[in-house]
Amino acid sequence: MKETKRWITVALYAMAMAWVESAVVFYLRTMSNRIEPYQANPLPPVAGLASTELVREAATLIMLWTVGMLAGKTWRSRWGYAAIAFGVWDIFYYVFLKVITGWPHSLTDWDILFLLPLPWWGPVLSPMLIALMMIIWGTLASQGEPFTRSFRSEWKAWVLNFMGILLALYVFMEDALRALHGGGDAVRAVLPTRFDWPLFIIALGLMAAPIVHTGKQIRSRSRRSVELEAHPTA
Repeated sequence: MKETKRWITVALYAMAMAWVESAVVFYLRTMSNRIEPYQANPLPPVAGLASTELVREAATLIMLWTVGMLAGKTWRSRWGYAAIAFGVWDIFYYVFLKVITGWPHSLTDWDILFLLPLPWWGPVLSPMLIALMMIIWGTLASQGEPFTRSFRSEWKAWVLNFMGILLALYVFMEDALRALHGGGDAVRAVLPTRFDWPLFIIALGLMAAPIVHTGKQIRSRSRRSVELEAHPTA
């Protein structure tokens, strides 16, 4: 299978997973009367629901990672396809949730993005931007000729990426961290009022380091190919 067909196949799988995710979230939020998560008591306790939901989220991530491992032929392309799967899944999760429930009303609507280790809050646009970056890097890493350099040669870019991830996690959990002194009930009741966009944009810039590095590699490789074609060796 050509790489373009692999990309499309992985994207279709991720879109199907997104519909399943949206449907499950619709069922869960209907049970707790929380179609729109930003309201008083956003995480009402339901017996057995929290632990089941955490395992379900982990299972979803494993399935998305697995399809990337199956689609790629090298470790770089495997992680690239896994990133594509996650990015497409995350974006279309919101698209399909809008189709099913009518929510979100806009890209600035607050959503609970994850629950571990504390609730992550952010506007719908914020995870979609990260998902778009994952699709871009995954596409660069999985398409075209194999890369000759190993991941080890890119350690600086990945250190910057990791710093960006930590910074983004802090932004998502900032309000929950402030509520920690009040105990678990206070954390579950948190309703953020301001998203730290300046800090989040810095985090996005750091997370983009592997995209920039991979793009430079591809451009350098293309330039060398052109030079070889123009000046072939005898």
